[in-house]
Amino acid sequence: MAIDVNNESGTEVDEEAILDIARYALARMRIHPLAELSVIVVDADAMEQLHIQWMDLPGPTDVMSFPMDELRPPSKDDEEPPQGLLGDIVLCPEVAEKQGKEAPTGHSMDEELQLLTVHGVLHLLGYDHEEPDEKAEMFGLQAAIVDGWRAEKGLTGPSPAPTVS
Repeated sequence: MAIDVNNESGTEVDEEAILDIARYALARMRIHPLAELSVIVVDADAMEQLHIQWMDLPGPTDVMSFPMDELRPPSKDDEEPPQGLLGDIVLCPEVAEKQGKEAPTGHSMDEELQLLTVHGVLHLLGYDHEEPDEKAEMFGLQAAIVDGWRAEKGLTGPSPAPTVS
């Protein structure tokens, strides 16, 4: 997978973990190995501008996803996944840090960014959380991916509870 992480935020983040969890999520979702993804980390001002421009909502948000080729996971085990451009995920460490601290289990900014990366990947793959059944499916899948990645990395302690809504 071709995954680029570009930190424009001025905040030090664990770019390797973002890259690794994005790669893990895409592999787990059986996305073509030649698919391309871009992750951009921005400051609160830049995120607020994107949030206003694309969602017509004030203030910065935690994560935004901009799909390109609308790739979807294969529906059958023997189905060949399509290749193409997944799109862009934009993360805001300032919002992530605040959310991590406010989460029921409390976790670091980097743990929140990892969770948000998976959340963004799922949005690029067509998952949403507008309706209760969609939310249950997406957040269940998100937790399974984060838990699987953490287990593979030998990370201990509780996984970050979802803070995105």
